Amino acid sequence: MTAFSERLISLREARGWSKTYVANHLGLKNMQTYANYEYGRREPDLETTTKLAKLFNVSTDYLLGRDPKEYDLKTADLADDDTIFTYKGQPLSDDDKEIIRRLMNGK
Repeated sequence: MTAFSERLISLREARGWSKTYVANHLGLKNMQTYANYEYGRREPDLETTTKLAKLFNVSTDYLLGRDPKEYDLKTADLADDDTIFTYKGQPLSDDDKEIIRRLMNGK
């Protein structure tokens, strides 16, 4: 079972909802489609994943099993990823990068 399917089950059960209730609110034609998401047999498309996140009042990152701290820019090692240090598609100078790092770290 994936983190995605485990989280779906947990969120649904915490609210006391049936699989049919969730399927109906997603606009699915039958409950089995939603059940297959929980069983890990199928994965929803992006639109349905977004609907699930809204229905359960969580982020899509949470549904997909992402740890929120894993992608915290303040703790990320930014030196290895210059792609985020661009302006209008052009690389920033090393001095500009250092200013951004200090701002992000609150120094």
